[in-house]
Amino acid sequence: MGCNRNCGLITGAVIGAVLAVFGGVLIPVGDNLISKAVKKEAVIVNGTTAYQNWIVPGSSVYREFWIFNVLNPSEVIDEGAQPKFEQRGPYTYRVRYLPKENVTEGENGTISYMLPNAANFEPDMSVGTEDDIMTVLNLAVAAVPAVYPGSVMQSVINIWVKGSKAAILQNRTVKEILWGYKDPFLDRIPIGSVNPMVGVFYPYNGTSDGPYTVYTGTEDIAKTAIIESYKNKSTLSYWEGHCDMVNGTDGASFPPFVKKNQVLRFFSSDICRSIYGVFHSKQVVKGITLYRFIVPREAFASPTEVGDNYCFCTDKTISENCTLAGVLDISACKAKRPVYISLPHFLHASESILHKVEGLSPNEKEHETYLDIEPVTGFTLRFAKRLQVNLLVQPSKFIDPLKKVKTPYVFPLLWLNESAVIGDEKAEMFRTKISSRLELLNTLQMALMIGGSVLFLAFMGSFFICRSKKLK
Repeated sequence: MGCNRNCGLITGAVIGAVLAVFGGVLIPVGDNLISKAVKKEAVIVNGTTAYQNWIVPGSSVYREFWIFNVLNPSEVIDEGAQPKFEQRGPYTYRVRYLPKENVTEGENGTISYMLPNAANFEPDMSVGTEDDIMTVLNLAVAAVPAVYPGSVMQSVINIWVKGSKAAILQNRTVKEILWGYKDPFLDRIPIGSVNPMVGVFYPYNGTSDGPYTVYTGTEDIAKTAIIESYKNKSTLSYWEGHCDMVNGTDGASFPPFVKKNQVLRFFSSDICRSIYGVFHSKQVVKGITLYRFIVPREAFASPTEVGDNYCFCTDKTISENCTLAGVLDISACKAKRPVYISLPHFLHASESILHKVEGLSPNEKEHETYLDIEPVTGFTLRFAKRLQVNLLVQPSKFIDPLKKVKTPYVFPLLWLNESAVIGDEKAEMFRTKISSRLELLNTLQMALMIGGSVLFLAFMGSFFICRSKKLK
């Protein structure tokens, strides 16, 4: 009888131990199964889930624009006063809805493509129409000192400026500000010498960005979606040193198995540079657990704070000897036009930049850029890319509308939020194929390890209790 009881207890303990060990063994085995499944679907090859979402985004992508309308135009024009702004928006456009073009498989596990640009106005998602009128900076006039720094050339140009009665500010429709208009001052310059069309994003519709060449992941899963070259080069020719490199992906996806301690690098042609994100928090979107990565304050910090940013400082006068933070001079990739990029409302910028204008209120929740990434596959399932377009305004003794400008300052034009979130149908597919299977496997692993351990401890405890009683 004692033997039967003891043998039964030991058998129960052995079964519990086996279950616990089996649960532990399932971890590497399960990870291996997951790895194989992910590698099968995450590579950019025709027929995979990654390829379907890569050719054309699986979710609608929108760009919302907020335009900075000047509230004190007469003071700015007549006295060179500090501009006061109100933001007006959003004016919303659907973008990124056309499939990639000229898709060509290359050597060494790469694929090349062109990214077509298109923007379709969405009136139901906007506060007004494209014909709404704003008082904004005169882009052509403000750019003259940077594009033509010589006094003789500026004096000649001033003849056409005066002839068109151009001022430092002008009234334009939303459509003109964004996508272009014929400037009367530039139109007076002799035919053939200057394109009279001006606009913050001119030209856009009907153009393409690229070519991009990225790794498919077939030869090395750790390189999936990493950009091999942009416009057939691995560098940009805009910056010095490491700042000029094209790093990371385009942000739509990353190599699988993303870790919290990673720095995720991605390239954006909008800001003419590579940038990076760091882990911020966990998010749950439509039942899917995601890792949120944000672009940190350090990415736009001055070289005096972050030494690696030294090569983004290109004008020591405007940047006050590279001590100012929060704005990026991208004139090198904008045909010398003095375009400066920042986060919306000069978020994380130096106080001196923010204080030269009125009406801006930076807020991290509304103005930071983030990517919500499914960590196993590396797919970006929700994102918000936010940036502000500014123009440097400088005084000039030779251009009449700029004679009243007292000191150089960065003039905000507009800010945008390009965003998307995985659709319900795609989310359901993702939960079925990826999330539910992972959760089931993790639950099974934990149940076996915990249940087996409990059984082992319970039976072994009972065995020793019975044994101690028998010895007494």
